[in-house]
Parts: sequence; structure tokens; C-alpha cells
Amino acid sequence: MLTNNINFKNFRSYSKNQKVVTQLKSLLKEKNQILDSLKKDYKDSFSKKKISSFKNFSNLTVIGMGGSLLGSKAIYNFLKKKVKKNFIFKDNFQTIEKKKKNLNLIISKSGNTLETIANTNILLDKNKSSIFITENKISYLSSLAKKLKAEIIYHNNYIGGRYSVLSEVGMLPAALMGLDVSKFRRFNNLIKNKKFIDSLILNVSNTLRFIINNKSNSIILNYDPDSLDLFYWYQQLVAESLGKKGKGLLPIVSNMPKDNHSLMQLYLDGKKNNFFTFFYARDNLSEKIKSNEILNSHKYLRGKKLDDINYSQYLATMKVFSNKNIPFRSFEIKKKNEETLGELFTFFILETILLGKVMNLNPYNQPAVELIKKSAKKILSKS
Repeated sequence: MLTNNINFKNFRSYSKNQKVVTQLKSLLKEKNQILDSLKKDYKDSFSKKKISSFKNFSNLTVIGMGGSLLGSKAIYNFLKKKVKKNFIFKDNFQTIEKKKKNLNLIISKSGNTLETIANTNILLDKNKSSIFITENKISYLSSLAKKLKAEIIYHNNYIGGRYSVLSEVGMLPAALMGLDVSKFRRFNNLIKNKKFIDSLILNVSNTLRFIINNKSNSIILNYDPDSLDLFYWYQQLVAESLGKKGKGLLPIVSNMPKDNHSLMQLYLDGKKNNFFTFFYARDNLSEKIKSNEILNSHKYLRGKKLDDINYSQYLATMKVFSNKNIPFRSFEIKKKNEETLGELFTFFILETILLGKVMNLNPYNQPAVELIKKSAKKILSKS
């Protein structure tokens, strides 16, 4: 058990790495604004009064790239059964339909993200309501917001995009979804939870052992369609934080049980450079099999829901992995709510930072990505 909301089973090896223990103690003592954003006393730069002034909007478009958007997209889809509004996320160059009475939420830490500027230019109507989340400095988007007399919420400049999900970047959209922002921040409770801390230390210790043994692919076997964007958020978090100096992990998101019929052969019998994360969340509202139309040869399906079949695949796959000694851990979600998602965000953020520190990497920067940004700007300036 990770918490009361999450049934977690760690990798089969249970040896603690003392460096991980030391780094965790050091991390919890240092002044760190990323960790501060995970705490219940973090002060958002927006007020409940400000949120209430936008409550009449039922259609919202979020424009951003990477960490500016992935966290809020994960929140929306993981908890969409609780959300009564329609959110559209613009995180690539794809066409989307403009809605009437729409609120635009434009997010960019630097205020100069090329793709976000382009999408904003195309999607933004001057007479539409907009909120900009960006750093308190002169930038393209801050200048545009002032020109449009739009609302500006300041992005904490010490929190990078991929770590910003529990700051204004993720919590303002969550508040606009009608979710309880105060319930996401679980850090204070979790660091007092021995099971959580022990699971975190053992998890990082085992991951380091996999890296040493040249297992560099971290494959997520996701059995919950509503959690797909949670793992796209996780994918960026891990790849951008740890992919440096010839080191890193490649997070791969695999959709189950669909990928049983495409990639599973490789996972079971291919090159042994992978370790796995199983993720499952119960769906009690899934459709039920039409029992009277099932032939006798498959009568075991009668009375079953689609989720019953999904769960059987989840259990069966773990059993085969166990028999083949393929390393895996598993997360089984008992209840979907703000607290559960906040606990998952906190676990994955702490896991990633600790891995970076023990690997002698800076988990907070992304120097190589800046090369592409500069090169693209030069190409556009010459053409």
C-alpha cells in the first residue's frame, strides 16, 4: 500500500540504496520552491474571487506546450467524471473548432514559446476572454496580454514547466474545472507516511539498479484510458529531467490491453533492457456484456463488464511477468479524486528528482532542448 487511495507493489528486489536515503534527507531539508508548490500552505497567485468571475464559461481552451499544459490535461482526463465543463487542449499544430462563449487560457513560463505564440495568434479573438499565465517579466505573451487588457496570472519563475502541475499552472485550470485545489497538495501528509517514504526509497533504489544493468526503457502498461495523459506528463518529467550527459531513461506509454496484440511479444521475449509499471483504475461504470447474445463456448463472459475483462488481463499479465522474472511494479487505484492524483504527482516528482541527484545530474534544467529553439528562430528569421 502506498496510501489509502493507492495499492502499490514495488519491484521484487527490496534492497535500499543508502545514497538514496541520504539524498532524500538532504532534499527535504533544502529550500526548494518545487517542493513548496506540493505543500498545503503554498500561496497561489490567483484568488477564489478571481476564479468565480470566470465561472459562467462552460467551454475553455488551454494553449501551451509541454509542462505548461500536460499537467492540467492529465487532471482533466483523470477526473473528468467530476468535471462539468468542456476543456480543449491545444498542444500541437492541429486544427480545433472555436467555441462560442469560450475562455482561453494561455500558458508559457518564458512567455516566448514559439508554438504557443503561433497557436495563440490563430485561435485568439480580440473580443474573447483570456487568461495568461507567464513569468512577471517582459515577453511576447505578457506584452500581448497587456495589449488585450487580459487577465495575467504570474508563473513562479523558480518552478520549471514539468514540475509546475501543483502550482498556478495546473491549479488554476483545476479550479476552473470546479475541482478542490486544496486537496491536491498532499506533501505534508506523505512525508510523514512511513509506507510512502519506504516505497519511494526502494523504488528509486531498484530503478538505479536497472540503470546500472543497462535496463534503460521504463515502459508503462496503462490499463486506464483516462490516465493516458497522466503518463504523457510523466514521460516528459522523466525524459527531460534525466536525459543528460549520455544518461537517462526512455519512458514509453503502452495502451493496454490493446498492446497485448502488438507489443507484448517483444516485452515478453525480446531484448531484456526494459522494466515495467502496471497501472490500473477500476471503472464501475463500464458497459456490460449482453449475456443473452454470448455463445455457450464463451459463457464465462456472461454477466461481466468490460472492466472485468480489463482487470483479468491486468492480473494475468502480471502473473506471466512474475513467472518470467521480468521486473515490474504496479499501481492499483482504489478511488479517483483530487487526493489520489495529488499523491501520484508527488510520488513521481520526488522519484525523478531523487534519481537525478543520485545519478549526479541536474534534474531541473533541459539544456539540449534550447538548441532547437535557437536554431528554429534562426531558420524562420532567414526565410
